[in-house]
Amino acid sequence: MDSLLGFARSPATAVLRRPLTYTSTPIRNGGLSFRAKPNDEIDPLLHDAIHSASLRFRETHRPEPLFVDPYAGCFVHPNAQMDMKQCSHHYCLATKYIDDKLLRTVNHIDELKQVVLLTDGMDTRPYRLNWPTSTIIFDISPDRVFNGAAEKLKGVGAKIPRSCLFLHVPLESSDLQQTLRAKGFNGNRPSIWAMQGLPVMTLANFEDILLTVSGLSMNGCGFLGELPAWLAETEIVTKTSAREWMEKLFMNNGFRVDMIRYEEVAKSLGKELAAGPYKNILFSSEQLRFSDDQMETWRREFQRVEEQGDEEGFEEL
Repeated sequence: MDSLLGFARSPATAVLRRPLTYTSTPIRNGGLSFRAKPNDEIDPLLHDAIHSASLRFRETHRPEPLFVDPYAGCFVHPNAQMDMKQCSHHYCLATKYIDDKLLRTVNHIDELKQVVLLTDGMDTRPYRLNWPTSTIIFDISPDRVFNGAAEKLKGVGAKIPRSCLFLHVPLESSDLQQTLRAKGFNGNRPSIWAMQGLPVMTLANFEDILLTVSGLSMNGCGFLGELPAWLAETEIVTKTSAREWMEKLFMNNGFRVDMIRYEEVAKSLGKELAAGPYKNILFSSEQLRFSDDQMETWRREFQRVEEQGDEEGFEEL
């Protein structure tokens, strides 16, 4: 599979929101390419990741925070202003929702637990959540942002819980499925996938993500998180709604999906949702198909049984 992180500068790419540059050398992806700007201040991926970290930092220092992120502060400016508003930001409500669902899920998985986080590179969940023993966490994110964040986290003493393993998978990988498998991901074991902050530039990028998750997720596994609302806007016509569009898109990849209303999340937590528009859609889905690894295992077993049956029939003759 081609790299998911593809950026085009051509105006023909209707769903591209802004020209992005990222690495010092061009990375090719089906004719698309992107380059890095040497100055971090004009790197949009880094800018977006820092903005999200600042929201977590502000939430952490509110009187009654939805969650506590003790490491977000290492990514933000020392003079960052606190947000003492009573209303909760959409992003922070989504963060709390994803945190809770991840932990509920892994605590009900026996033996090895596989968690895949699709992030902006500054996700602190591997460090700040109370993961159970034998949890392996994969982070798929832009390599340069992740490496810079990892250095900052190391500098403040952030550590992964004992008996857990944390592995980074560069978003720029030419084949994410192969890279995940090479790092130990097993499609014959349960997993939970969460997406928040992952740079998605085109609908084709997100379809590739769905294809990757679908191919590696066992039947019954979950995929949740936030996706950019403009993905739906680029595809919706007058005869369909965002919900119908999402249901069709996810079902084509084997997932039954629900759109989660931020208002409902806020109400369940006893919070008031902040006013104003928000750029993402919160979702939760369940895999209805079998993973590629499951299908391959059963194919081999079926072949073994057939061959064994042929041998027994030959002996009878």
